[in-house]
Amino acid sequence: MVGHLLLCILLFLTIEVKDGAKLPVVEKQKKFMTLSGGEPEVVALGGYSGFFPSSTLSAYDFARDISMLGTIQYCNVHFSKDNVGYCVAQINLMNTTNIEEFDPKGLKMYKIYGQEVHGYFGLDYPANVLFENVTTRQNIFSRSGVYDGSPLVAPFQLFEDTNKTSSRVWLNIENEMFYSDHKISAASYLENELPRLPEFLSSPEIGFLKSMAAKAAKSKTKLILTFLGLDEVEPTTKKPYGSLIKDLAMIKSFASGIVVPKEYIWPVDKNKMLKPATTLVQDAHKAGLSVYASSFANDRLWSYNFSYDPVQEYLQFTQNPEFSVDGVLSEFPSTASEAIACINLDNKAPRAVPTLIISHNGASGDYPGSTDLAYNKAIADGTDVLDCSVQMSKDGVAFCSDRADLMKTTTAAALFIDRATNIKEIQSADGVFSFDLTWTEIQTLKPIIESFFPELPRNPAAKNSGKLLTLADFLELAKAATVKGVFISIRNAAFLAGKKGLDIAGTVSSALSHSKFDKQTLQKVLVESDDTSVLDHFRNVPTYERVLYIKDAIGSVADEAVKEVKEHADAVHLRRNSIMVAENSFIANFTATIPAFHAANISVYVGILRNEYQNLALDYLSDPYVELATLTALQVDGLLTEYPYTANLFSRSSCVNEGSAYVIMPVQPGMMFPQEAVAEPPQLSPKDVVDPPLPAVANTASPPAAAAASNKQTSSATTNPFRVSAKGLIFAALVLLLTIYA
Repeated sequence: MVGHLLLCILLFLTIEVKDGAKLPVVEKQKKFMTLSGGEPEVVALGGYSGFFPSSTLSAYDFARDISMLGTIQYCNVHFSKDNVGYCVAQINLMNTTNIEEFDPKGLKMYKIYGQEVHGYFGLDYPANVLFENVTTRQNIFSRSGVYDGSPLVAPFQLFEDTNKTSSRVWLNIENEMFYSDHKISAASYLENELPRLPEFLSSPEIGFLKSMAAKAAKSKTKLILTFLGLDEVEPTTKKPYGSLIKDLAMIKSFASGIVVPKEYIWPVDKNKMLKPATTLVQDAHKAGLSVYASSFANDRLWSYNFSYDPVQEYLQFTQNPEFSVDGVLSEFPSTASEAIACINLDNKAPRAVPTLIISHNGASGDYPGSTDLAYNKAIADGTDVLDCSVQMSKDGVAFCSDRADLMKTTTAAALFIDRATNIKEIQSADGVFSFDLTWTEIQTLKPIIESFFPELPRNPAAKNSGKLLTLADFLELAKAATVKGVFISIRNAAFLAGKKGLDIAGTVSSALSHSKFDKQTLQKVLVESDDTSVLDHFRNVPTYERVLYIKDAIGSVADEAVKEVKEHADAVHLRRNSIMVAENSFIANFTATIPAFHAANISVYVGILRNEYQNLALDYLSDPYVELATLTALQVDGLLTEYPYTANLFSRSSCVNEGSAYVIMPVQPGMMFPQEAVAEPPQLSPKDVVDPPLPAVANTASPPAAAAASNKQTSSATTNPFRVSAKGLIFAALVLLLTIYA
């Protein structure tokens, strides 16, 4: 069944890619600082091993179909008892195959390069046993295993594709000395069992490469020395690789290139931040050696410098001003193809994608959200529209912060735990809310960069950087930056008016007028709320665009509901689960929401986009650019993103142009993994749209400071921000104990 479905998928992809991703190049050729001056090679490490089990026909076929023309198929060769080669990620078959199920008692221990390795090894089994009984599985357990169960692949199967077209092949002989000690000859297999020697032949063993020099010269095979860790010892010379890398002239005497881990080129410090680049690439080029960088994977954090954007990582190696590597070894070769063939680093390049880029709390993927640093980076990163989620302090100062509860976005939990309350109208959990603190108290807080996936923390170096801005300061920043517009979000207006005596809608309206946003048309003003009565408050300024936020997932929209939305708003802000329905992390179908709103001339903005691969459906191949391409194909009008630089790079690329050297194919439901029919979210009805009128602003016992009328950052509050009541101390102690014992 899986095989049949896979065949359908691959046929579909082949048709689509022939129509798009492999059209003739008509754009201006990029210049690269490679040894040859040509573009860097893309080497598919075990095929498309980031999605399929490594080194399977599915992985190799998919890599060929979805990557740029000329992508090289990489096979790490290991051997059976009778000297037959097969492709597999590592010598130990325990995690990469089902062999322990086939032979539960076959566990062995071998010494390999002086290290004891316990597991299952191909040299203990004849080839027919391995090929007939052993199947592959995804050995990175954070990846999906839906395509586990494919048979092993022999290297000769890679030399031609299913259409009998010759393929570019790279074979790596990982443990030749070990196999030689067990009477297995890699050289004999290569010479006698393959249709020809591959275009690339690599090994971490100098002795083996030297032994193949004469035969490689005849067949024009490029010999490549694979470097392991700096402190690991090369078996022939008994020298550490960190020492050998300094003798490039010696390496050039038998090899045409080297493969190195990324750290050899761009070291990272203990905080996963890039250190200055080494001169390895330049030195190797001077010696006449090509340099291939290895270990690229979209779903593996290497350095925070790249903001979880895998394309930026490739660009650091291929398009920086000092050098370019000659190739990259990648588990996600389509992403490498994007970076090399269609991404444009020119900030002045015209936009190929007109979709609005709207920041979410500024560039909050790189800095604490809604801070001066996050906003300035969003501006520098090319956001079109700068956003502010407006919150209110106790004394009436409007400021930007993601939500009223400051516990996760600031250090409020540490300083004001005695103010923690439970407000069901806002959230189910306890919180320290902005409207219970004065602006002076809020200014004592440090912002916190918010991470949404425990295994993928955001840049710890910027954990508490920046400062929160008042709405007035935010608006002045936006005006000075000449962004295309501002996106002002308003929540909890009814609660604030009725329970706290705070008129958030009126405060926002006054601030916009004070900054003269109501008297100009150069910059758009988008006012967003989940409350139609709030949007109605801004009806009298025709230049303002009113945006209705629909929080709950919807699968369709009733005609009467569309009319109600049109009555109160010019646009809607939808979450991604109102655009596409996912099951088991795969996209099952697209909803009818976008066409329904577009038919009524209602713009559709979608968010929140995040680069972290755990935020992406598996169909997107851990690549945020595939999600961007898909949303663009669905004709969304704007994207709310915490990483505006990624959206800007995509918008200025040729990755969606039919004449490009490479085109990112939008995902189609069921393309990567067909599923049974999946229930869609409910339909949006008129009663889901309209909200009751806002209550009158309550006359509270402690009215907001009069100075807040112009919403300046002043406060006459004399509250000690570090005061903690006895009740608060007891609560804090309980929280601490629960944390320790959890």
